[in-house]
Amino acid sequence: MLRALIALALICLLNPAFADDERAQTQKQLDATRQDITELKKALSQLQEEKSGVQKDLRSTETEMGKLEKQVEALQKELKKSETELQRLDGEKKKLQSARVEQQRLIAIQARAAYQNGRQEYLKLLLNQQNPEKFARTLTYYDYLSQARLEQLRSFNETLRQLAEVEKDIDLQQAQLLVQKSSLEDQKAQLDTVRQQRQVALAKLNQDYKARDQKLQSRQQDQADLTKVLKTIEETLARQAREAEEARQKALLAQQEAEKRQREQEALAKSRGKDDSDEAPRRPTKAPGALVSSAGQSYGGPFDQAKGKLPWPVDGRLLARFGETRGDDERTKWDGVMISAAAGSQVHAVHGGRVVFADWLRGAGLLVILDHGNGYLSLYGHNQSLLKEAGDVVKAGEAISTVGNSGGGQDTPALYFAIRQQGRPSDPAQWCRTQG
Repeated sequence: MLRALIALALICLLNPAFADDERAQTQKQLDATRQDITELKKALSQLQEEKSGVQKDLRSTETEMGKLEKQVEALQKELKKSETELQRLDGEKKKLQSARVEQQRLIAIQARAAYQNGRQEYLKLLLNQQNPEKFARTLTYYDYLSQARLEQLRSFNETLRQLAEVEKDIDLQQAQLLVQKSSLEDQKAQLDTVRQQRQVALAKLNQDYKARDQKLQSRQQDQADLTKVLKTIEETLARQAREAEEARQKALLAQQEAEKRQREQEALAKSRGKDDSDEAPRRPTKAPGALVSSAGQSYGGPFDQAKGKLPWPVDGRLLARFGETRGDDERTKWDGVMISAAAGSQVHAVHGGRVVFADWLRGAGLLVILDHGNGYLSLYGHNQSLLKEAGDVVKAGEAISTVGNSGGGQDTPALYFAIRQQGRPSDPAQWCRTQG
């Protein structure tokens, strides 16, 4: 770029008319570029306002998604209870049906005996009074037999009543089961609809913003280049009458200095590259994509003595490490880690503590923050649902949320996990146990 400006200045010095034309043309391009930048900034500002509105909607949507996930889980538990109760009632129904069949069999036997004997034996006993003792015994026997028949009939009627009640309860339980299943399907359908709407809106918004931001950056760079060219032309014309030879010498000197600096920078870059290559093998980092595990015994001691003893919050694979470059911008680094895991997987507290934050936060989605005392905090972000609320006390290993991709910025489900020590980020890999 410097050589191009020097060449243009030399041309302007040698040909003033060309310089005037070039200046007018450059000024015209600069004005057009400024107008484009103004319009782009206005559009970008409007898009930013729309994005802020969508971010608010995104917070509401993802919070609602978390609630729906909990409702779906609760309905599934109720559904399981209803199915268990239905199985119990069905077993009771089968027992009562067996009892009814047996009682019908006994009543049928007694009915046949009574029909065969009829009332003749009883009338004969009443008319035959030659043996009073035998008459009394026989009469008592008939009374007992009649009472037994009545008792069996009462038992049979009670069995029929109980069977009718059980069948009624079964019908009611089946109706409730159908309602619960229908409600569960509606909740799942609503959740899927909300999730799809969120993904479409967020993807479109990010795509539009990225495209316009790139266009604005390109226009701003064009403006900067044109401004430099115009400034060079104007300065050259002002000095042309009295400093032609001096300007030529300065241009040549500037070119030599630029080449010298370029050589020095190239030598310095090579030196730095060599130093970086020498130091790179000594960095105490694991290979990208290492597996981590939440299995193992929990640590019950003070948090400040837990380095290397804590389990990871979820089973998965590391997508990003502490201190690595975040995206393409060398100025931003990861202050925690990203762990890839299946959506809906339970996230466990790495150490006992108290929930100080459980809500949606811009950039982190549904976020849980645990206070472990003495200035130590652990953070769990981009969740699908929150299982705890602010103020809850949790034990080490207790489930506090489920893995998701809330908050935007990621296409696949993963957990953002970070540790703060007196407000300063600390590498989670130094606190959690290594795999294997």
